[in-house]
Amino acid sequence: MNQKILNLLGLSYRARKCTIGEEAVLQEIKNRKAKLVLLSLDTSEGTRKRIEDKCTHYSVPIRYAEDRYQLGHAFGKHERVVAAIIETGFANKIIRMFDEN
Repeated sequence: MNQKILNLLGLSYRARKCTIGEEAVLQEIKNRKAKLVLLSLDTSEGTRKRIEDKCTHYSVPIRYAEDRYQLGHAFGKHERVVAAIIETGFANKIIRMFDEN
């Protein structure tokens, strides 16, 4: 991920338009609030399958971060495995930025 994406993720987190943590993200997906899910590539196989299956079932787009440290750094945390963007504007902008890379 480039620095602009990381900055936008941090902004969405500070604006409270982002949820982090596996169970919280799964709940947002089930409640149809998640507009985009970000998953680190070094996630365990079971977690990855669970998140990807939920995203597929509920038609939530998913994008991948290189590792849990990079994703966590975007939120000012040590490491995070998964995050959900719950606001359409942030989600659309992040998707466009990922697709440009």
